[in-house]
Amino acid sequence: MGQYDLLVRGAALRGQPGRHDIAVTAGRIAVIKPHTAGPGIAARVVEEAGGRLVMPGFVDSHVHLDKSCLMGCACGGAGGLKGAIAAVSAAKRGFTTDDVYARGARTLEKAILKGTTHMRTHVEVDPRVGLRSFEAILELKRRYAFAVDLSVCVFPQEGLTNDPGTEALLMQALDAGADLLGGCPYTDTDPQAQIERLFAIAVERDLDLDIHLDFDLDPEGALLFDICRQATRHAWQGRVAIGHVTKLSSMDEGAFSQAGTALADAGVAVTALPATDLYLNGRDRGFDVPRGIAPVHRLHAEQGVLASLATNNVLNPFTPFGDGSLLRMAQLYANVMHVGPDDFELCLDLITRLPAQLMRLEGYGLHAGSPADFVILDAPDAISALAELPTVVSAYKNGRRSFRCDPATLDVPPEGVPAFNR
Repeated sequence: MGQYDLLVRGAALRGQPGRHDIAVTAGRIAVIKPHTAGPGIAARVVEEAGGRLVMPGFVDSHVHLDKSCLMGCACGGAGGLKGAIAAVSAAKRGFTTDDVYARGARTLEKAILKGTTHMRTHVEVDPRVGLRSFEAILELKRRYAFAVDLSVCVFPQEGLTNDPGTEALLMQALDAGADLLGGCPYTDTDPQAQIERLFAIAVERDLDLDIHLDFDLDPEGALLFDICRQATRHAWQGRVAIGHVTKLSSMDEGAFSQAGTALADAGVAVTALPATDLYLNGRDRGFDVPRGIAPVHRLHAEQGVLASLATNNVLNPFTPFGDGSLLRMAQLYANVMHVGPDDFELCLDLITRLPAQLMRLEGYGLHAGSPADFVILDAPDAISALAELPTVVSAYKNGRRSFRCDPATLDVPPEGVPAFNR
């Protein structure tokens, strides 16, 4: 072939020795070859990776853009999960489309600059907020498509069967372009009825499901088994994800193994949300506070359950911090869950390959023919990337660079010249 559109030279790749050159044309990876000195492959644009690690773009499978950046107008995290829900419930009555767009854009830009190229955002739809948040998120999806693929999951945060008017609004949102349907059975007066209705809608409309579930530390009464039964009954394996599922963190080995078997057999994926799950769980404990995070790395490694790590909330009553960095989220998870260097690669899979599979992203990865969606990290290898949280130097979406951030360097004074006199 003649000239390519883009060439990334001298890249380090996970699991491959030496350096490599990545050639891109028409928005897709054309070829990956061992790096050679000299002119080599001809391309219109050349970026020198210089031995830095290149990875597929990060995939955030569970975010709430519509209620991010609320710290100035909504508090309530001190009241735990119920307090956070109540605080946002009161605040969202005053949401406007412009307000949601501005706050969502702030969070989305942070995530893009930290290397996220695919994201699934959950959006609350109910009589309190109507479709205002949803309409704002649709515009964000359109406006930021140059840098991120945004999938929109509409869901009833405050219940479905107990909240008249909510189902009709969800249907309107699905008709207007929502990509999939979510749920929150633990806020419903009849959780099983909500689960049944969600599956009925999903089957009728051929939709994937992503459901908030089992967000407490009581190992008993896990609704995940109801989800698994419904997924099997409707042959919806591979099309259902459940988020939080913090009951898994409190189960003994026997119960945990039983839950893992049920999830694997039913093809139900699990997403842990470390920042929120740590912040909201165990608030009633003065000492020996539990972590409250589902051990998803074990579910995947030991029982083959599809799993991911994701951001969830940013700067709101559910999680009053966050910068959109999935790499930071993976490191937080590894630290809190006692994951050592031998499994750092798995933690990176939980923010790349595995959530891509969960979201059914066609062609995701670094190989010939895949979309040219990748990031360059200021790190020589995967272990360093997770351990050190390096700068994301640049990201490419469909072969086009969406940003560049040069790593910080020391401004060293000449030898013998005091720093204050240079």
